[in-house]
Amino acid sequence: MGKKGEKAHALLSASSAKKWIHCTPSAKLEASLPDKESDYAKEGTLAHSICELKLSRLFTDKNMTERTYKSRLKKLQQDALYQPEMEGYTDEYVDYVSQIAFGFPAAPFLRIEETVHYGNWAPEGFGTVDCLIIYGGELHIIDFKYGKGIPVKAEGNYQLALYALGAYQEYGFLFNIETVHLHIVQPRTAGGSSWSTTLKELLTWGEAVVKPAAEKAFRGEGEFCPADYCQGDKENYCRDGFCKAYGRCRATVDRNMSLMDAAWDDKENKRKVPPLLSWEEVGQLLKKAMFLKSWVENLEKISLERIVSGGTVPGWKIIEGRSSRALQDPDAVFQELKKAGYEEEALYNKTPISLTNLEKLLNKEDRENILTPHIIKPQGAPKLAPEDDARPAMVIKKISAEEAFGGDNEYLPFD
Repeated sequence: MGKKGEKAHALLSASSAKKWIHCTPSAKLEASLPDKESDYAKEGTLAHSICELKLSRLFTDKNMTERTYKSRLKKLQQDALYQPEMEGYTDEYVDYVSQIAFGFPAAPFLRIEETVHYGNWAPEGFGTVDCLIIYGGELHIIDFKYGKGIPVKAEGNYQLALYALGAYQEYGFLFNIETVHLHIVQPRTAGGSSWSTTLKELLTWGEAVVKPAAEKAFRGEGEFCPADYCQGDKENYCRDGFCKAYGRCRATVDRNMSLMDAAWDDKENKRKVPPLLSWEEVGQLLKKAMFLKSWVENLEKISLERIVSGGTVPGWKIIEGRSSRALQDPDAVFQELKKAGYEEEALYNKTPISLTNLEKLLNKEDRENILTPHIIKPQGAPKLAPEDDARPAMVIKKISAEEAFGGDNEYLPFD
């Protein structure tokens, strides 16, 4: 998120490659819809700017003085979205890049926040690489992800692969590239991955997959193709926040409403399905119906936003939701209560701050040396997910009634 080059609104941007490659008309459709940048995207942009400053000081701007560095960093730290924890996370990214760059016997060719063009495969296509490194026959594309949701995989990553094609288009005449390495650094998920392929395989993908799809996408041709639902796939292009048409997309409507056709007989005006479903039917319907939940929630969200902003959605209005009572000025009230004789201990609850806020408060060294050794992560509650979800299946230990109620807890008769 927060790519500088992406802000120039390339129709066939690298960050949305998976979307326009599989759903080719979506690029033109989205271009007709207004942009809306979330606070998460702005936060990512700020984190990327800090990364750029730190890497520039280390690699590309050796004349940057300590005073200049601190001045520029202080300016970024004055942003309302800045959090102290950004220092540690951006340092992790800088360390990752440094390990690669300093691992060569001589200084490599290195570029930071470099705009690359891959017009040989996608008309007017370009994007901004967080960091690219070339040495000998190796090309490294390194991408910093500040999101803290599901980890993004480097293997077969469309966005990074397009950056690699762009880097080859820009610098292939200077370097005899043979191997391409894609890297994802995602410190807030304790994740990150890398994947390697040959330049030959990358170019084959560009010609066979990217080029024909890009030509259709650039002209707005092809069929709308909603993505198969997989909650574990961070790059699922059919979801709120990734596709501006999500929720109002007619192809998505047709797919979701087909569930009604499968379950309802319009002529007889009754259900088609028997009262008791087989588990096979449950599994098939549930996977399809999982689309509906997020889709309906998005319909509610965009309808609310439209009415609040002064628009209309025929048949709907906004009402005042439930609210809780609150004190207008708690400090003033509590001062009066203490004067009236009430003990301060009875008026306040002393509770520790949340772990997330505590991590933001500490510097990197104290977080790693003092806090991290005391952090535990209990097993989460079971959650239903499709079999093709990227996350591993939870292991459920089956126990017998004797294990559950016996042992130390076994009921013992009186002597």
